[in-house]
Amino acid sequence: MASNDEIVREMEAIKTALEPFKEGAAIEEIQAALAMDIELRTLQRRLDSLRTHGVIIRSGRSRATVYTLVHREIKKEKELPDIIPLSDISKGIREIVTRPIQGRRPVGYNRDFLDSYRPNIDSYLKPRNLTRLTELGKTERPNQPAGTYAREILNRLLIDLSWNSSRLEGNTYSLLDTQRLIATGQSADNKTAMETQMIINHKGAIEFIVQAADEIGINRYTVLNLHGLLSDNLLPDASASGRLRMHGVGIQDSAYMPLGVPQQIGEMFDLILYKANQIENPFEQAFFLMVHLPYLQPFDDVNKRVSRLAANIPLNRHNLTPLSFIDVPDDLYINGLIGVYELNNVDLLKDVFLWAYERSAARYAALRQSLGEPDQFRLKYREKIKVLVTEIVSNHMTSQQATEMIRAEGSHLSEPDGPKFIEAIETELLSLHEGNIARYQIRPAQFKEWKETWNK
Repeated sequence: MASNDEIVREMEAIKTALEPFKEGAAIEEIQAALAMDIELRTLQRRLDSLRTHGVIIRSGRSRATVYTLVHREIKKEKELPDIIPLSDISKGIREIVTRPIQGRRPVGYNRDFLDSYRPNIDSYLKPRNLTRLTELGKTERPNQPAGTYAREILNRLLIDLSWNSSRLEGNTYSLLDTQRLIATGQSADNKTAMETQMIINHKGAIEFIVQAADEIGINRYTVLNLHGLLSDNLLPDASASGRLRMHGVGIQDSAYMPLGVPQQIGEMFDLILYKANQIENPFEQAFFLMVHLPYLQPFDDVNKRVSRLAANIPLNRHNLTPLSFIDVPDDLYINGLIGVYELNNVDLLKDVFLWAYERSAARYAALRQSLGEPDQFRLKYREKIKVLVTEIVSNHMTSQQATEMIRAEGSHLSEPDGPKFIEAIETELLSLHEGNIARYQIRPAQFKEWKETWNK
């Protein structure tokens, strides 16, 4: 048995051997580059240990497996968001996928990534993850017909999921803009037609998966029609809406090139649906769809949106709290997806998924107390929030007037507090009801008069 000193020397030798391979190396290449002899099985164990500690990243499967050294000395740890706790492996993935694209290994679709997944034997989410998600997702409607809980909170879910999913695509609608568009059909004056259409499409797609929850499933009909609803009036080729891709596409800011042969796209699409249907746990099922639908890129565009809404299908079916991507940082979400595209590694996307579900559960009800400390940001700005909400209600402002005032106040705050402050105020206004207005010293008569003018 090797001593600790020998193990340390072997690991240092492996890191030195990997240094020249900026795009990663196969195990045979590493062994040939080593300055000392390490038997193949021992090398495999050392590589697994380095991977566990986030020193290297393993990507690909079977013969296509390569190992990439994480250059921690050039990482800018201060730039990592501290709102989502990341494992060492996830931090390593982020370091690799944010390197200049010229320094990343070009890769194509790896069929073994999907083929090797065995439903209910393999799992991307660990048992402790599933236990935690189950605790968070419980509602008081577990034995009711599919979609009962989502229908009860539909008005709120339409706003939250439409806004957050669109925001992850770069949509600049505010939360109040979104609420007004969904409630009254009134578009924001300073937004593009494409942004407005994106919100409207989300509303229709969410209503589809919620109102028909007991009829739809993870099948061709559902996913194709989900794409048709989300992509309506957004694609250059109108006939591509709700149809599998018939040509090659590229991925912006990624060295990944998806499949380009229509027959293969259709084959892998059906395999994704087949395997997803075999998965028994709804959370694993949801995350599996978030991984493999974007990885395949089965449609001309709008693939990520389809995956985010499709992930809610198994949650709705089991009357679990929905996933609405509240507060998810767009850069980490995209980094997680690129980690899947280029490395076939789900760890970073999984960290984002777990955190996102906890935030969604906090929004939707009774689990608030079990989720920990009060929101520190709201504590920091509690007086400012109180003054602004009180002023908006007491002056009977419409949602458009309130939006202008909130943006003006938020513009005085530095990044990232400005956008977060705007969202906090908008969320508070949308959550006001007769049972919580006393915290703002708002009288019932004031509240009633304000509500009458709110949507004008």
